[in-house]
Amino acid sequence: MDNETKETTMQLPTLIVVVITAFITTFTGSALNLSVPAIGSEFNASAAMVGWIVNGYILAAAVLAVPFGRFADMTGRKRILVTGIFTFAICAGGAAFATSMGMLVLLRIIQGIGAAMIFCTNTAVLISVCSPDTRGRALGVSVASTYIGLSAGPVVGGLLNHNLGWRSIFIMTFIVSITAFIIAVKKLPGGKIKKDWQGLDIAGNILYILMITLIMYGLSSFSTHAYAKFLILAGVVLFAIFIFHELKTAHPIIEVRLFANNIGYSFSNLAALLNYSATFALGYLLSIYLQVVKGFDSQIAGIVLISQPLVMAILSPYAGRLSDRVSPFKLASIGMALCTVGLFSFIFISENYPFVLIIANLIVVGIGFAFFSSPNTNAVMACVEKEDYGVASSILSTMRSIGHSASMAIVTFIISSQMGTATLNDAEPGQIVETMHIAFIVFTIVCAVGIFISLKRKQS
Repeated sequence: MDNETKETTMQLPTLIVVVITAFITTFTGSALNLSVPAIGSEFNASAAMVGWIVNGYILAAAVLAVPFGRFADMTGRKRILVTGIFTFAICAGGAAFATSMGMLVLLRIIQGIGAAMIFCTNTAVLISVCSPDTRGRALGVSVASTYIGLSAGPVVGGLLNHNLGWRSIFIMTFIVSITAFIIAVKKLPGGKIKKDWQGLDIAGNILYILMITLIMYGLSSFSTHAYAKFLILAGVVLFAIFIFHELKTAHPIIEVRLFANNIGYSFSNLAALLNYSATFALGYLLSIYLQVVKGFDSQIAGIVLISQPLVMAILSPYAGRLSDRVSPFKLASIGMALCTVGLFSFIFISENYPFVLIIANLIVVGIGFAFFSSPNTNAVMACVEKEDYGVASSILSTMRSIGHSASMAIVTFIISSQMGTATLNDAEPGQIVETMHIAFIVFTIVCAVGIFISLKRKQS
């Protein structure tokens, strides 16, 4: 068997597993968003408790992605990926039969641990079986499946929840995930282990987990708890201690020197953080606008909002293939610029804002994100050695999670400052629009800084 045939034989099952896992991890979250009221009603749970269905999952995934990424690089990525898929699937199956809110939240947290194993390995496993000239194409397909999951979640999840109940979403998740698990066990290549597991940086792992936990929990509760700022401050202090420790240890969980010595790698991760921080809350804000200000029902609002991830899903494979031929740094910078243009246009939103402009702006942001995400991931992976793919993928995943939390923290802070304790239903449309103006000004500035960062990097 020649090398090209061997590579193709490994790529196909690997790509299938990566596509399924990228789809189901995003689908489950977006589908469950529509089921939160039904879940809260069934278990008679408070809004804060119901929120942990989402927050517990995100927090667990973000906190453990990098530790699992380093562990996977040292002991074998297939092993961690397979374990993660199995954990994700079993927790989905268990959640379908949850008998209390506490049980459901616990299963979602454990499912987040499984998701961390998936996030830190699926991209790394895919890249490891691709040649440099096909890497962008494969990443484009993987990213597209992520956005297909985001697009299908509200539609399929809404249908399942309405007709079969919220538990059916978890049953579907279990079936799809266990299929990926079977394929992964039977078909994924084992890979070579180049590092000794005895080099695991235990102190670094503990510091990292505490640091990310404090920062993310502090961000998520910044507008509701006075102590949140102290949690963030403690996280920043631990971050400084973590950096000092990593510079001194022989086997760091994160090779901090790589950030100092590789501008392309550092700025690519920073650009990802800024992009996610600027764009993640867009759907949340527009959902409020379309339903409260414009008076559309959730079904119409969902159809409108689908336009952005749908464009991402369509264009991401093309953007990925293009990044194999054109500098991924340049493509990602163009994508960031388009995101900025789309966000800037939303600054002028009003109660009578033309419906067609809302869709047009979403499409512009969708195009921009498609041309940013795959090329930027390609740029990150091009900056590291093959044995560090796992931790590089994990750090990028963590940038996404922190960006998501920061984006929602910004929105929550602005809403609290402008509207106080008023509910969305009691707020005046003009008050909501003014709040959105402030939010989009902030997000446009953040994204504009991202353009500068993206343009400054160079491949070393």
